Amino acid sequence: MDSLQLFLDQFQPSGEAETGWLKQVFRFVSQHLEPKLSGHTPLPAGDVMTGVCVDQLSVCVVKKIQENMCVTHLLPVSYRLVSISELLSQQHLACVSNTSWSTNQQRAWEKEAELSLPGHLALPRVNLLLIGCLREGGAGEWRLTDASGSVRCECLSPSPLWLNRPVFLPHWNYIPRNAPGQDKAGGYLELIGSPVLLCPGPEQGLAPSPGGGAGLSRAVGVREAAGLLDNSLSLRTRGQRVSVFGLVGSVCPQLVVAGTAFFCFWLTDESHTVRVLVKDRSRLCWTQCVYVGQSVCVTALRVCVLRGWRGSNILCVTDQSEIHTNYTHPPVGDTHTDTPLDTPPPLMMSHVDDEDGQEVEPERGVNQSGFRMKKSRVISYQGTVTKVVSEGAGLYVIDRKVGLCLAYQPTLRRKLRAGDSVELHHVHFLYRPCPDFPPSMLCTCLRSSLRVTTFSRVGGSSSSSPDSSCPGDGVLPRLLLEKNMGVSEYLWTCHLSSQLTHSLVPTVLKQQCVCVLSWKLMECVWRRGGGGRRDIYSEMLDEPHTCPLSQYSTNPTVHQSISVSELSWSLQSESWSSVSLRSLLSSGGSGLTRSQINSALAWSFRTQTGDRPGQRPLLVVGVLELPSETSDHQTLQLRDGTGGVACVVTETREEEEGGQRSAFNTAWIGCLVCVQQFTMVTERFLQSDFPSYQHLDQDQYITHKHCRVYLQFSLDHLHILSPSVAMVTHLSQKGEESSGDVTGRKHSVEEEEEREGAATAEKKRRREASSSVTVTTGPVGGGSRPYVSMVIRVEQKEGVAWRNLAPGPNEAGLKEAGLTLCFSVRAAVIGPVVSWGRDPKNRPMTDREMETESQDKVVLVLSGGSARWFPLLQPGGLYRLTAPNTQDPSVLIGCGVSGRKGVELHTDSALQVQSDWRLHTVTRPLLQALSPTHLSVSDVLDCRSELVCFQAQVCDRISLNNRTSDSDAGVRLTVCDQTGRSLQVYLDLSHTPYPPGLLPGNTLLISGFQRRVSRSGGVYCSSLPLSSITVVSLGDVSSARPPPAPMMHLGVWAVSREQRCIVGQVRGHVVCFLFLQLEWSCSLCGSVFIQTCSSPQCRSSSSVFQSKAKIVIDDGTGEAHLWFSGALVRPLLGLADSQWEGLQRALRVRGHVRVYPRGRSLVCDSDDPLLHFLLCVCSSDVVCRQLSLTCRKQNNQRSEEMKRFSRGERDFMTRVTPPLQLTCLHLNAD
Repeated sequence: MDSLQLFLDQFQPSGEAETGWLKQVFRFVSQHLEPKLSGHTPLPAGDVMTGVCVDQLSVCVVKKIQENMCVTHLLPVSYRLVSISELLSQQHLACVSNTSWSTNQQRAWEKEAELSLPGHLALPRVNLLLIGCLREGGAGEWRLTDASGSVRCECLSPSPLWLNRPVFLPHWNYIPRNAPGQDKAGGYLELIGSPVLLCPGPEQGLAPSPGGGAGLSRAVGVREAAGLLDNSLSLRTRGQRVSVFGLVGSVCPQLVVAGTAFFCFWLTDESHTVRVLVKDRSRLCWTQCVYVGQSVCVTALRVCVLRGWRGSNILCVTDQSEIHTNYTHPPVGDTHTDTPLDTPPPLMMSHVDDEDGQEVEPERGVNQSGFRMKKSRVISYQGTVTKVVSEGAGLYVIDRKVGLCLAYQPTLRRKLRAGDSVELHHVHFLYRPCPDFPPSMLCTCLRSSLRVTTFSRVGGSSSSSPDSSCPGDGVLPRLLLEKNMGVSEYLWTCHLSSQLTHSLVPTVLKQQCVCVLSWKLMECVWRRGGGGRRDIYSEMLDEPHTCPLSQYSTNPTVHQSISVSELSWSLQSESWSSVSLRSLLSSGGSGLTRSQINSALAWSFRTQTGDRPGQRPLLVVGVLELPSETSDHQTLQLRDGTGGVACVVTETREEEEGGQRSAFNTAWIGCLVCVQQFTMVTERFLQSDFPSYQHLDQDQYITHKHCRVYLQFSLDHLHILSPSVAMVTHLSQKGEESSGDVTGRKHSVEEEEEREGAATAEKKRRREASSSVTVTTGPVGGGSRPYVSMVIRVEQKEGVAWRNLAPGPNEAGLKEAGLTLCFSVRAAVIGPVVSWGRDPKNRPMTDREMETESQDKVVLVLSGGSARWFPLLQPGGLYRLTAPNTQDPSVLIGCGVSGRKGVELHTDSALQVQSDWRLHTVTRPLLQALSPTHLSVSDVLDCRSELVCFQAQVCDRISLNNRTSDSDAGVRLTVCDQTGRSLQVYLDLSHTPYPPGLLPGNTLLISGFQRRVSRSGGVYCSSLPLSSITVVSLGDVSSARPPPAPMMHLGVWAVSREQRCIVGQVRGHVVCFLFLQLEWSCSLCGSVFIQTCSSPQCRSSSSVFQSKAKIVIDDGTGEAHLWFSGALVRPLLGLADSQWEGLQRALRVRGHVRVYPRGRSLVCDSDDPLLHFLLCVCSSDVVCRQLSLTCRKQNNQRSEEMKRFSRGERDFMTRVTPPLQLTCLHLNAD
């Protein structure tokens, strides 16, 4: 009878199903298990192996399986044995197998697992059986092997007695290679509980070492071992071995130094410790067998000196050493050694209190940048992983509130999964090391030990996408190992990497590049060097313990990264929620009429700097780009993968005088930059019909509102993370080294060719000229495209507007049918048209590009797609205009205007710039010094020119809304210069894109505006279709104060008929009070209001209190009549707020009162007490006092008049100059 039949007779199967299942077990053992134990090769599937070992082993397998089933009297025909190779190749989903479960137990297990971690799914159950032999793998791994292959095993509390024995696994998890928490090395098993040992043969037992039993009997405690180490010279010379027992006090992670793998652990008793070094390859598997608090005995240890450690001797494991876990030393009559079991286990913490953390971390020091140095606390902790923040960066969350950082240890062989229960010893507790992470953080060093006590019962999240904040190959931990930065910097970098991943990947960068980019940004923001090289032996073995985590820095105001879309959304959402309409009005807003209120609310703005007071400063990363054709703002754009935002950009002049100017360098286009110093601007536009001040809280009077958001910054404050090819050329010309492209971004084919062939192209340039207007530069390398170019200097730029031009065939996306975005530039052509073999970009100008002596003029017309160059084309700048895919120089030669014979034309040739042409800023020292000069406000006021170009600072702005539509009809700006003289400028925005940056405090270049004189003699400027306005300097718009108005003498101001000054400061004495009017008027129609509106057509119930006064002031040079209105009347009269409010209440009944202190005959009722009170006030010393005020000269000044004077019997006729009429703008404090 063969072995198979003998095997079947052992169980007497009751049917075909059980018979077939038993045959499969026998065949599986024959093919996969027995050859691994006996060393035979597996037999073909059709052969039946004979012999006692196979059937006995098969019987043992079946019996062990039955013993671990929930129903032991039946064969588990629903389960099948699976080989290792089949498991690895066919099982692609994480799963769990437990032979002892019933259906109800499985459901309860799944429910409990999913309730413990909401949003995660429990591992699915599979009916698979695993048998094999546990063997030692490389680098301390445990592997389950059979004849088909092997798989790595992770055990909770393995025993060395399991090694080299055939086992059956009753309960296990399988995690495939593509599951969360798994690297690229393949799937692995998680052994839950102990494996079942199958019938062991003599070769599967633990081979005793020579003298192993004697070693246990002569084992000494930790105290004796510590004494032997102090006098270890004789032990080292005689080569003696020692056995030591004790409690495991610390288990250091496994390291690999110079190709040698090793780990250390500590044995302790109540007062002494010894270190044990394990570097024997066959003993590295002990790293899973020892854990803190375990009682062990290690035999055959030798004393050695660890090179590189400045401490004392150390015990080293030999090839004859054994480890006995859960060891209890037998009592020996008169022994004085301590039993390890008498030592209490280490204190474990399951929660951390934030308040306690502050107490145990005294402040070490504070520097000027806000960094504080703190000292960490070493604790033990146990908890459950509830979130995997970044697997590649080694960041997790325990118990939903405690952070865990494993970056300062070597990468774990098995990555932690959500749901794992962990036990941490000698871990560093840090409080608020980074504001982007939980306040309580646990960080492991080389002395810390991490042990998984329970494997997770769940798989991946049911909703969230896989983590991508750091690649699985651990770019950030590798950088941390190289640079040895602090934990605060590392945590900030990890969070930044996560932020940039969502905003830049995959549209701008690759994931690996984001990690390197984040590290570079950290070095730029934190500006702190590395901590030097780590002393790994001291970190593991020294006492007292020191490591990079012993001290750490905190900075609650470190920069916060924000994406462009988040920034734009936050500004728009806060544009109206953060403001009250009443706060947008002046202090006397309650006295404004209906039209004044709605006009004041029509436009307002809000600014915030990136360095927000009381909050973390912001940091934005993006690519600078030209505006699109459909953009609302014709300014540069800062764009990332989430969106774009308009930017008002300036830069420092290259001339000696420095100063700011509008951005002109095209090399910035395509640069990936970090913006740290910037201003966020929100402009609010409101169309409303509020009847009065009391109705401002009623939204039904708002007909339309919207906002515009953009950024203001200087290019000098940008940090280039990845320069464009043109920027690399620009920096090399300036003698600066570019910071390098750490991102590995994919540049265009033209840019790559430019990198490779820039130097070679210049060497191979042909010296001969093909014609009088064309110079040819030979091609370099294959695959390049031909180009023609010419260098121009911009002399004048018109404003961009929607014009009725015929667009090109490839231009689309028009704003309106028949309208195209267009502007023109008048420029001087520096040299001839030059042919190139590839794009010359912004390389330095060559001599051939400046051969001609005369400079022709050309008008460049840029429309449609080419109009996007508007933000960077500035007067005085040198640009190279390039046209691709052609060698014909005529494409860059403008066409003239034909005229009749004998007629001289004074016009320049015109050139239509195509959408695929490019403009590059070039530098030439001799030419760059030519910068245009501009007028000031004083020059404009004094000159007689009709078209003016001047620079001025904005000091006020009023929006002129179109009441028939939602568009902005125009803007009235009040601008001034350093002398304080001001001028009003009117902009028509009906056919132009909205120009951002017209804010108080900013300096503007106002070009091509018409200087006009009003009928009353006032000078102002208005825009024309060719007008252009550019922001050339950014001011502090949040606290912008215009220059003070000039001090004026009334005598000089009165006789001056020129508009030399409209606003001025006056200091004089009040001579007399001429007129005072107080009244309640209707806010709608302006009629007198007595209980209701006095107008029969209105009958409104809303009223406002209005006041008006007129005085005579004398400063010693002359007199002037000075008008006051609104909120300025109360301080003029010297009344307190309560008196002013009482005066308003007293006037409610009569509605209005007029007082003429110099003409009492005009008073209607001289017995009125209110009138007498006002007369006394107007003639009191409180009013007739010295005043200092800012005034505006009224435009309706009367000319000299002929007046008759009588003296006695004679009449005199003389010319009398009417008094100077002024309006008070501000009453200055004395």
